[in-house]
Amino acid sequence: MADIDERALAEVVTFTSDLIRIDTTNRGGGDCQERPAAEYAAERLAGGGLEPTLLERSKGRTNVVARIEGTDPSADALLVHGHLDVVPAQADEWSVHPFSGEIRDGVVWGRGAVDMKNMDAMILAVVRAWSRLGVRPRRDLVIAFTADEEASAEDGSGFLADRHAGLFEGCTEGIGESGAFTFHDGTGREIYPIAAGERGTGWLKLTAHGRAGHGSKVNHENAVTRLAAAITRIGEHEWPLRLTPTVRAALTELAALYGIEADLDDVDGLLTKLGPAAKLVEPTVRNSANPTMLNAGYKVNVIPGEAVAYVDGRYLPGGEDEFRTTLDRLTGPDVDWEFHHREVALQAPLDSSTYAQMRAAVEEFAPEGHVVPYCMSGGTDAKQFSRLGITGYGFAPLKLPEGFDYQALFHGVDERVPVEALHFGVRVLDRFLRTA
Repeated sequence: MADIDERALAEVVTFTSDLIRIDTTNRGGGDCQERPAAEYAAERLAGGGLEPTLLERSKGRTNVVARIEGTDPSADALLVHGHLDVVPAQADEWSVHPFSGEIRDGVVWGRGAVDMKNMDAMILAVVRAWSRLGVRPRRDLVIAFTADEEASAEDGSGFLADRHAGLFEGCTEGIGESGAFTFHDGTGREIYPIAAGERGTGWLKLTAHGRAGHGSKVNHENAVTRLAAAITRIGEHEWPLRLTPTVRAALTELAALYGIEADLDDVDGLLTKLGPAAKLVEPTVRNSANPTMLNAGYKVNVIPGEAVAYVDGRYLPGGEDEFRTTLDRLTGPDVDWEFHHREVALQAPLDSSTYAQMRAAVEEFAPEGHVVPYCMSGGTDAKQFSRLGITGYGFAPLKLPEGFDYQALFHGVDERVPVEALHFGVRVLDRFLRTA
């Protein structure tokens, strides 16, 4: 089996930088143009011998899909996906321009360097290397680069799943962001979490109604007061523990790694004993609801008849009913709530051959590392692809140096990725995709 070639290692760096320079900022509400990045990806897939298809629900919101035929026609197909859009960046807050794609001191800088144009570039580099080396995977691979992941996914994976399901025929599993990155625990250990679950998305709109009136008058039906009370109850609510199979496995494996008892009857105490590694699990042992936006009134001396707030809610697999009933109670009789955006929670098996192959691929190139499962606190395109019966894992491998806080750079300032991390990612992805 031929190793990945030097050209692929050079190309992954070039592709990451080039894609960063294509500004695909997604501000929501349809304000994004992924087409230039989609055309860039399609050209490079075509250069690797594939026949990519470009698809749009809305003008300029372009997705790319291509299929690689495997050697075993009886095997289920595997989806490999990455999104092309990025969140906004304020240039004056950055050390370099966020869309420069600058390569400095062995690091590629810019918005999308970790979320997730790096993975897009890895996929492209591997596909093109296979074309040069005459490599074919064991099973069919469907490559998808999507629009709109950083908003509703209506123009991206949602559109593909709902309107172009035939392109994903035979796919039973998929990989995307975010997993198999190095987590340094501060004691010299390197942990590689592979995602096998996601909390569900419950973005909420809260509306309080009251009696409009003059700001100088007594008003016991003040919509702003009613909304503020509900928001305070939500923000201060202590959600109960809810352990999913993935989170149980994560806690058990981390406890074993640190040589401590996996006391699942005292999860908060266990998290304390895990130290920095608790960050991998802590956001996913409970549902959550965080108030994020407020909108009320139009003049300081006028009490409005309506006040609106938005809440970022997340619920674990099996936790949506609890989430709904809790919100009914916390909002109370004077505040209505509805889903502004809702997506399902996901759970993937840890005893699958695919998970075993991901673990083996990481361990081959990072034998000093410790692979553990984890559940993502947020969501990815895997939610929409799950409508097609595709089980999703987070697997975008990166070997990162000590002090490089990968998770903090998601949507953060000075987003960047080391060149060596990209090289590691290409090697691991190549190893996994050949044998999966």
